Amino acid sequence: MGAEAAEARPALRELVREAETSLLECKVCFERFGHRQQRRPRNLPCGHVVCLACVAALAHPRTLALECPFCRRACRGCDTSDCLPVLHLLELLGSALRPSPAAQRAGPSAPGALSCHQAFGGWGTLVNPTGLALCPKTGRVVVVHDGKRRVKIFDSAGVCAHQFGEKGDAAQDVKYPLDVTVTNDCYVVVTDAGDRAIKVFDFFGQIKLVLGGQFSLPWGVETTPQNGVLVTDAEAGSLHLLQVDFAEGLLRGTQLLQASLCSPRGVAVSWLTGAVAVLERLAGSARVKVFSSRMQLLSQVDTFGLSLFHPSRVVASAVTFDHQGNVVVTETSGPAVLCLGKPEEFPAVKPMISHGLCHPVALAFTKENSLLVLDSASHSVNVYKADWG
Repeated sequence: MGAEAAEARPALRELVREAETSLLECKVCFERFGHRQQRRPRNLPCGHVVCLACVAALAHPRTLALECPFCRRACRGCDTSDCLPVLHLLELLGSALRPSPAAQRAGPSAPGALSCHQAFGGWGTLVNPTGLALCPKTGRVVVVHDGKRRVKIFDSAGVCAHQFGEKGDAAQDVKYPLDVTVTNDCYVVVTDAGDRAIKVFDFFGQIKLVLGGQFSLPWGVETTPQNGVLVTDAEAGSLHLLQVDFAEGLLRGTQLLQASLCSPRGVAVSWLTGAVAVLERLAGSARVKVFSSRMQLLSQVDTFGLSLFHPSRVVASAVTFDHQGNVVVTETSGPAVLCLGKPEEFPAVKPMISHGLCHPVALAFTKENSLLVLDSASHSVNVYKADWG
């Protein structure tokens, strides 16, 4: 019995970690729920759970009116109630099993596993974010979202350093941003579904170029190693390469790379091999296609194929390459982050992150090999690092 109990302890610790990240943390402020007044979990009428401190912060001081930060259903602060299941779970776990604050958001402790070391954003700072990119020179994180100013730039500490892209109808405004990339010389390129245009800003938010009327619905956008811009057109089913003189704000040329894609969304390029990955959305499913640098199809896999190698149905929502040339996707059914392996190995499915996410929609690797995951449901950017022991 003693040996069996010893063997069960690691599994119990892992279960506690999952509970800490998935169930026992307020997804607005990222603080752990507790029995003391400000940290008590409160049920909103829609069923979502936030801490009492966030209820107080979100509610109007006089009318107590508030919107759920996740589904936007209107209610009043006095309509909330204690979430008894979470309170009971806190009691069951007990203080003896409670991890330290530094480990509250940690993932598996096995060598090489990814642990969440930082999260920033949260409701109010970010609102329904859709795209994520890294500045190659500064390492700053650029996020597009549904806030008053659509483009936010964060420093390495997760503090908003700058924001721009007013919501409006002018050409330089950003109506409904879908994706973002940052070029090698620090220009910010945004796809805007509102006026179906591509908009280029310098890193301080000054508009440099607006490309409208050339695309049916520009969606995914990515910078190539040669400083070109890849753009998917979701309605036309195409992939384009743009050559832009960013300093002068001039489009020098466009090239049609693929013309028979099925509602292409995300696009990524491997800086190691030059391979290009395109995420297609099908009816209720998704497909990842990988092309060589000369746009020859190397491999493809869809939801059905991935689900054969994974315990749950896989619907990919974003795609990128790691520094070794492996294809990595977020998927929303789990939700999870999965490594699919190199294109010639497709599909070699390996879970990288299997808990702590709500609705991941974008991801990117830093130069230091940290993985950034944008979660639209928690309105946050999670920073994962390898845990080597």
